[in-house]
Amino acid sequence: MDASGNEHEFHFRSLLLGEQLSLEAFELAGDDDSAGYRFQILGDAESEPFALLGKSIQKMQRALAAKHLRSDAGGLQIAEMMVRGRVEWNGDETACQPCVIIDGRRVEWNDFGAMLLAFEGWQFRLEMLDPSDEA
Repeated sequence: MDASGNEHEFHFRSLLLGEQLSLEAFELAGDDDSAGYRFQILGDAESEPFALLGKSIQKMQRALAAKHLRSDAGGLQIAEMMVRGRVEWNGDETACQPCVIIDGRRVEWNDFGAMLLAFEGWQFRLEMLDPSDEA
C-alpha cells in the first residue's frame, strides 16, 4: 500500500552481475513498461537472497510511504519542497526529452516543468542516483 492507500503489485527478478547479486522489484503498470515503481538492491554474489529481499521490501515500504505529488484544481503539483522519481525515455523517437516517474506515475517533461513554475526564483539541486542507492 502507498501513502494514499492504493495497492501495488510487484514482480521480482534476481540477476547475477559478476560479483554482485541484483534484486529488482518492478510494478506492472498497464501497457507502459516505463511507468510504475521500480526498486533495485545490490549485494555480494554470496549474499543470502532472502536477506536481500527483506532489505528490498524495507526500501519499498519507505518509498511508498512518501508522497511527492498532490492534485488540486490546477492539476498535479509538487506536494512539498522535494520531489523524488526517476528519469525515463518518453517513447517518442523524434522528441529529445525524457519523462519522469514520480509516485509510480508517468509525468511528461513539459508537465513537470509546469509544476516547477510554482518555485520560480528558487534555487534547486539535481542529484542523479544509481537505482540501487537509497533515494
